[in-house]
Amino acid sequence: MTEAPSELALASEALNSWPAERLFDAGWAATVVQRATRQLREECERKGRLRVFEVLRPHLTGERDDLSYTRLAARLRVPETTLKKLLYHMRQRYRFLLRDEVAQTVADPADVEAELRYLCGALAARSAAAA
Repeated sequence: MTEAPSELALASEALNSWPAERLFDAGWAATVVQRATRQLREECERKGRLRVFEVLRPHLTGERDDLSYTRLAARLRVPETTLKKLLYHMRQRYRFLLRDEVAQTVADPADVEAELRYLCGALAARSAAAA
């Protein structure tokens, strides 16, 4: 869910075959993710941690199998325990920002969880179409 805009692009097959509502939902989901990611990036930049953000961004959702704490710690030149804490806190902040973005799109705060599930489904469909 933290892909760069180019990685969130839909394949032309999906653009030509999906109904308008599904295209809208996929676009909405990508926009929400991009806004939360951009805000996290800006926060990290203000704190002088832009490099940390750039290295950890692909691992914010925990969906990647190629996560190597040792390799990431070496890239950031920090102990592995520090890397784990950085990633944990960045993931927490990302989830908060994502939830906040979704909360701004619903009238009733009780709907946030359902919208987050819907967002994940729209992103999964988007990823499947891009593959």
